[in-house]
Amino acid sequence: MLEERSVEVILAGQAETGAYLACPDFGPYRFSWFRDGSFIADAMSRVGEVDSAERFFDWCAAVIEERADVVRSGGHLHARYTADRRESLADWPTFQTDGYGLWLWALRGHCGRHGRPDARWLPAVELTVEYLRRRGADACVHWWEERSGHHAATLASIAAGLEAWGEPAELPEPEDRLDASLLALPLLGRGEAPLDELEARLVSPGGGVHRHEEDTYYGGGEWLLLTAMLGLAYRLDGRLEDAHATLAWVEAHATPDGRLPEQSQDHLLAPAWYEPWVEKWGPPPCPLLWSHAMHLTLAAELGRFGH
Repeated sequence: MLEERSVEVILAGQAETGAYLACPDFGPYRFSWFRDGSFIADAMSRVGEVDSAERFFDWCAAVIEERADVVRSGGHLHARYTADRRESLADWPTFQTDGYGLWLWALRGHCGRHGRPDARWLPAVELTVEYLRRRGADACVHWWEERSGHHAATLASIAAGLEAWGEPAELPEPEDRLDASLLALPLLGRGEAPLDELEARLVSPGGGVHRHEEDTYYGGGEWLLLTAMLGLAYRLDGRLEDAHATLAWVEAHATPDGRLPEQSQDHLLAPAWYEPWVEKWGPPPCPLLWSHAMHLTLAAELGRFGH
């Protein structure tokens, strides 16, 4: 089953340090993002891979505790790190706060789900709460690392993390912009996604989900992880047939050896931009561990997999 294969791919992409490499076979993604990793750890926790999830939480805690002085001085933490917890020196947007909220959210969900004591992570949790109190209201780049502002998915991630640990979330209002990252809101318990508008403007004729209408990255394809998130939103909305259809769409885009790519090229928004990205970085990332994670989460929520 592809569910078991997703677990295998994620475990193969987890470094000895506990970090989940976003795509081990794609140079620009050979890092661990707090955002991607938190969704991956949450998925692994849901299907009973307790040790894998906790190794990632340990990695997160070490990253944060090693930067306690940065937090206490009001500095900015990075969004991604090397497997051995170093900052990347690449020319890449670094300031994103969503991942720090998401690791708090994923950790609390894991501890509650499995009855695990949280004492070993509490120093890092306290530092993360302090960091989000200081920097959580700042404008930062959004999930896709293209635009700076106050983004709904970012603010929802922060609020979900803080409130999971009993901390108030006093955050600014998000800008009004359609983006498929809004599909995370129901998963995080932060309200409903605008499904009608998303379906009309960002769901392709084939059923896959685009990030946003201006997307030109690798031609602006349909993202598997977002399509799985659409399925989760459908499930929470009681649309089980549609949820199963999105799961089938994701699984239909697996490679013959069961790897899930970042995106599909079935319905490109900007076809002229596909080859320039291939010339720059090579073929699109595959496997993307975040794609496998959201596939696992949707499969588990639909009763297809779990312990």
